[in-house]
Amino acid sequence: MGSRVAAALIRRGRYLASSLLTPRLPRSALAPAPPHRVGSASSSCGGGGGGSCLLPPRSGPAGAFSYASRFGNFHAFRSLAPKAMFGQCTRRMSTTATALNSTVASGAANSGFKLLVTKGAHVQKAVGIWLFGCAAWVFSLVILGGITRLTRSGLSMTDWKFTGEIPPMTDEAWQLEFEKYKQSPEYKRMWGRALGFVFAGPFAYFIARGYVTRQLGIRLSALFALGGAQGLIGWWMVKSGLEEPTSEYVQPRVSPYRLATHLTSAFIIYCGILWTALSVVMPDPPTGSMSWVNGAAKIRKLAIPVSAVVGITAISGAFVAGNDAGHAYNSFPKMGDSWIPEDVFSMEPFVRNFFENTSTVQLNHRILAATTLLSVGGLWLAARKIDMHPAVKSLIGSTLGMAALQVTLGISTLLTYVPTSLGSAHQAGALTLLSLTILLVHTLRRPSPARLKSIATAVKST
Repeated sequence: MGSRVAAALIRRGRYLASSLLTPRLPRSALAPAPPHRVGSASSSCGGGGGGSCLLPPRSGPAGAFSYASRFGNFHAFRSLAPKAMFGQCTRRMSTTATALNSTVASGAANSGFKLLVTKGAHVQKAVGIWLFGCAAWVFSLVILGGITRLTRSGLSMTDWKFTGEIPPMTDEAWQLEFEKYKQSPEYKRMWGRALGFVFAGPFAYFIARGYVTRQLGIRLSALFALGGAQGLIGWWMVKSGLEEPTSEYVQPRVSPYRLATHLTSAFIIYCGILWTALSVVMPDPPTGSMSWVNGAAKIRKLAIPVSAVVGITAISGAFVAGNDAGHAYNSFPKMGDSWIPEDVFSMEPFVRNFFENTSTVQLNHRILAATTLLSVGGLWLAARKIDMHPAVKSLIGSTLGMAALQVTLGISTLLTYVPTSLGSAHQAGALTLLSLTILLVHTLRRPSPARLKSIATAVKST
């Protein structure tokens, strides 16, 4: 009786194993032949009665690469019953699954598809959440820096002194002082240093656990080094604003070149983290047919220069902020009484006008903003006539909407003499628009050879 029960449980175990494995493989990778059976129950399974150990279905490298991590579910099969119940059969199945994992990984590497993390989908999700969180932290730092500049608190501290005045006596008074402190450079540095710990701690953990590939490790190390350099650039920028002004009527402000360098480096760090996070969670772009792949290739040729225009426009905004150009010519569409001010080329040498002349800097930013909106609009019109993945078309539409909103925020900020709320929203809008273009370019990249082969195989089978 005991041998019959054991045989029945073994047969049920084989059925569960096949149901776990077979649906997770792409159809193009499955052979139509029935699954292999090796040996008899008496010789290989160690139990009485008929039956045999079931080997997982064979799969080629094309298509199977994205399912390699899911074979971890196979090992969970061993926990469905006590180990002694399955004996040699489960050990043989575990060995076969391990060999299959190695084969799939090897096929994926040979096909050109490479994951940036190891150890399965749960690690992929954890690393992705961590990187997206770091990107959001950098986003908040950029906005905090904009508020610091708009409130002109970057070169000052709180007005409460430890001597000579009565300290705050209520919770409301302490909260008020803390709000003032949050606008100081020291708080901004503290927030930036906290990002260093948030980045370095999990990074060290993932490396120690072997979750990070060499390619991802090098990329993240470079981003960490850039983050450290960003702190030095911030000190270098603030130092330029502590110099003695030329006269008592001139307000101290940081160098526009140093401000643009500081903001540009922050944008580079943010875009680098965001691109890496997208590469971790979406190692291959969405595809459905060769027609969609070809359509994405056509749009990619337009999306890359459009994203470059968006980036240049954002950097030009740093020179607008550095020169306080937003407080001049607070009218639209004309600049004062004319379309082009007379002093746009008044500085010598000529190139200085594009970085230090208030009139030229604002005019450049207006032209670049209009060019950005027209470029994104042209990209949207072109995408309507091309057969593409619906998600890509939706993303292009969202980018156009954000570009229109950003131009509206810029005009409103200018007409209202740059209030802190609108100025901060305009800077956040620039980073949001840049994020959408990064996501768009990442989504439009060419699929891996394995994915293309899988699509071609599916087309032939139909």
